[in-house]
Order: sequence, then structure tokens, then C-alpha cells
Amino acid sequence: MSYLVSPLVDGKESIMNVVQHTPLDRKSPMPAESALCVLPVSQQFPEVRLIPPSASGFVVLAAQVDRRPAFLGSSARKRKVLQECKRLCLELRRQRGVLDCIAFRAILVPPGSGGPYLKRRGSFQKARFDVVVLVEVATAPLVNGILASEPYRALDRCLRAAAHDVYQTAARNVRRIGPVDHSRDGVFLFNFFVADRTEQNLAVWHYTAGWFQQETGLDNSTVLLPTPADRSPYTINHCRWDRLRDILPALLFKRSFRTYVLAHFDANDTAPMPVLYRLA
Repeated sequence: MSYLVSPLVDGKESIMNVVQHTPLDRKSPMPAESALCVLPVSQQFPEVRLIPPSASGFVVLAAQVDRRPAFLGSSARKRKVLQECKRLCLELRRQRGVLDCIAFRAILVPPGSGGPYLKRRGSFQKARFDVVVLVEVATAPLVNGILASEPYRALDRCLRAAAHDVYQTAARNVRRIGPVDHSRDGVFLFNFFVADRTEQNLAVWHYTAGWFQQETGLDNSTVLLPTPADRSPYTINHCRWDRLRDILPALLFKRSFRTYVLAHFDANDTAPMPVLYRLA
């Protein structure tokens, strides 16, 4: 293997557990010249094309309400929770500074979840959130006011009352292919990454994202880095395709997804935990 110089050095905070998730004892940040491990592969893919990150602040509130696989459909309890989430999202959109507030329901855990690195880490609860609410506010300083607002507190209470596991973080956008369109339904990805080092996670995302642009036609994505105060175990990638057939066949049948994308994640001590969603 060889090493490339990477300028993607970010997120140097130590990260530990949130709610019921196993602590991540992140090591001290690596020097930039060793941030990315590049494998010798027979097929190369273009570098991802990025636009500047958004100045918005974000809140991710995710929960596991049902224990059964998402493709089996939602329980009556989860359907009730989703209806309440949608109502409260409408209230949150009326709060000062809120640009968007969207609820999602999981439909499928696609191929590529976990991987050898997660097994090497030992015990770590996989992200299996079947309900996600994403709040976008105009600027990061407005996030605390939204978290303290009654509509958001009601949303938090609703999910905690019904869920087996709840995850919450405030975050900023650190990498962006393009804005994610929430105005119409589609297939939405929330990929919850666990990594030994945040800057290595960002570097390998950057290195492999060109595969998704070329092989799936991806033209949007926002990478969300939780704030240091939240001590979150995840870095989160969020994006959208129009249809399942735009993404799922590539994950199932393209050998390069395993030999290029997943192999580089593992070589860089990064475990993706993707879940696909639709609008609630």
C-alpha cells in the first residue's frame, strides 16, 4: 500500500459515546501526510466534484422505534410516531431561522454496512435508526435556540417515549457535492460512519465519493460533522437519489463497490453504516 498527502484535516476532538453507544477512543490526529491509505487497485475513479460547504447549522435526531427490518414495513406504533413527527416538523419550520425540517422513515439497510473494521473494534452497536428528523437552520449559532424551543422538545419527547434507542447531535456541513432536495420524495441515504480518526474518515469519503458520482449519477451530498460538545460517535453523510434502481443495483452487482469503496473504507479504519429512507 502507499500513502497520499491529504489536506482534509478536520474534527480533532476526542469522541465518546452518546445514549447507548459504545465509546470511541479516538487517537490523536495523524499528520496530514498519512491521513489517507490508498490501496493498489486495478480500476480508478475520478475525484469527487465539490462545492463549498453550507453555512447552515444542522440537528440530526434519529431513533430506532421498531426492531424488525425496515423492509417489512412500519408497526402501528411507528406510523403514529411518524405522523406526530411530521406535525411537529411543520411547527418547527415556523421557528425563527429554520430553513428546513424533514422526517424520514427507513426502508432498507443496503449492502456495505459495518465491515471488517467494525468487527476489529469489538462491541459497537450498529446504527439501525428507522426514524430520522433533520433540521437545518440559517446559521450554527441558532441551533441552541431551536433545541430549547417547545416544538423541538416535544419532538424529542415523542421519539424518546416510543424508541429503543435515540441519537441526537448538532452538526455543521464540512463537505458538499450539492444540496439535497427535500421538496419531493426519493431514496435518501443517511450513512453513519464510525472511524478511528475523523480526518481519516473525511479523507476516505473524499477519495471514494467519485465512485458514487460515476457509478450512480450522484449529484448531491452533505457531510455533517457533529460539534465537539456533542461527543458524537458518528460522522454523517446525507444524500438523495430519485429511485432505488439508481443506487441499489450498483451496490449489489458492481464488483468495484467492494474492491474499491468498501476496501478503502476498511483500509482506513472506517465503517459505514448506511440506511436508506423515504420521506415520512
